[in-house]
Amino acid sequence: MSDAATAPVSVFAPWEDAQAKPLIQFQNVTKRWGDFTAIDDLSIDIYAQEFFALLGPSGCGKTTMMRMLAGFETPTEGAILIDGQNIAAIPPNKRAVNMMFQSYALFPHLSVAENIAFGLKRDKQPKDQIAARVEEMLTLVQLNKFANRKPHQISGGQRQRVALARSLAKAPKLLLLDEPLGALDKKLRQDTQFELMDIQEKTGTTFVIVTHDQEEAMTVASRIAVMDHGKIIQVDTPSKIYEEPKSIYVADFIGDVNLIRGNVSKTGGGHASIAWAEGQPELTGISQQDLPLGGAATLAVRPEKMSIYTSRPKDQANVIKGKVLDIAYLGNMSTYVIETTTGETIKAQIANTRRIHRRQITWEDKVWLGFTDTAGVVLDK
Repeated sequence: MSDAATAPVSVFAPWEDAQAKPLIQFQNVTKRWGDFTAIDDLSIDIYAQEFFALLGPSGCGKTTMMRMLAGFETPTEGAILIDGQNIAAIPPNKRAVNMMFQSYALFPHLSVAENIAFGLKRDKQPKDQIAARVEEMLTLVQLNKFANRKPHQISGGQRQRVALARSLAKAPKLLLLDEPLGALDKKLRQDTQFELMDIQEKTGTTFVIVTHDQEEAMTVASRIAVMDHGKIIQVDTPSKIYEEPKSIYVADFIGDVNLIRGNVSKTGGGHASIAWAEGQPELTGISQQDLPLGGAATLAVRPEKMSIYTSRPKDQANVIKGKVLDIAYLGNMSTYVIETTTGETIKAQIANTRRIHRRQITWEDKVWLGFTDTAGVVLDK
């Protein structure tokens, strides 16, 4: 076997390298309008070639962060650096930053090629260089055949790609995307997410995307910053945000989750157990926090981590008894809502790997839920 075949695959993770220099640095940034604080003492580093997602509910501050990067807003306190340079005094049109808006803002009277060339012409670049760059961008977004069409003569997904090509034509260090796929239908949005990732990888441009769509952030991003009330609650890779949330807020915000509240009965070895209901066995999950015995805590466990049994399983670390209250058939999976003996409801999701003729487990059946001691996370905040 050759050395190339055995060489480890390098993983893109500059945030784990103490020597890596960030492209973007927010240093204790606060943004206020009167009494309202939109961004609250926020510090974060974003690295070159990242596809970084700002995720959170409306009003959490994610768009304000993006507008400050673009130069449309200025921080009340703190500094924003790009390549080590404080950008406060640099006007928007002089920054190595471009922004793609949700509306796309294409010029209706210009062709696809002319829309892409617009910024290059304003910079008075030579005609032959403009033509070559437009051709390069058309190839990148696979729209060569549509170069002479006007925006109203192409589909929504194609317009989105024109806007992306125009934003990338001037080779910015940083491209800001504000809900870029919000106007597309679900199937097209999913297809376009993969196109975005492919284009970002080919160009090596740093992308920062603002979205409230969790699935979109999970699909495209190298890292996600989950925001709430002007603060970043957790920054991590999509898998860590989903599998290892550091707070109840993040666990509840990302995907579907069961939150089982109780009191800490045991800790140690990276795990914690909670006593949560009379007549139910205690439950154990992973814990990275220093939890006091007897203190209130919550076990967060995803529905797909749970299995359903008609009798008590002997090989599962955690078991919960109850009865089937509801079933939702979702095509690729079925969601079972289980009512426990204390009246709480817990969801379990089972993949439909086989065609369903008749359910083995149905409404009102008495069942047991089972899951491993690494399936859930015990959190105290």
